[in-house]
Amino acid sequence: MEFPEDLLYTREHTWARQEEDGLVVIGVTEFVQRELGEISYVELPREGEKVSQMEVIGSVESLRGVTEIYSPLSGTVMEVNELLLDDPTVINDDPYGEGWIAVVELEDPSELDRLMDAWDYQALIERELEGFSLEDDEEE
Repeated sequence: MEFPEDLLYTREHTWARQEEDGLVVIGVTEFVQRELGEISYVELPREGEKVSQMEVIGSVESLRGVTEIYSPLSGTVMEVNELLLDDPTVINDDPYGEGWIAVVELEDPSELDRLMDAWDYQALIERELEGFSLEDDEEE
């Protein structure tokens, strides 16, 4: 799995990328789209909506289930990726690029310090996957 180093991550499998203009692009990680399979529906936050760090701002849905999207940061939603309403599989194809969820005007820059870098997020995923394989072994 790919975890770009220029992004910050949450335990809830969302990412944040601070842009030069100070706005922050957010999305869901490759781990989410791999776990869900082909995404069939996306619920997005509303433009102008105030969001809080680790608050549910939407969801992604597939035949395997629904996963809530948690905002990695607090702020105001400035833009949402309306492309996803017509073609949610863009998240499967490009979760860190064209599959972004929203752009947020950051309220508290210190919240960035509470997010994980790519190395820490990769370690989290490895622990989670180990946990799944241990549970699978115990069921046999």
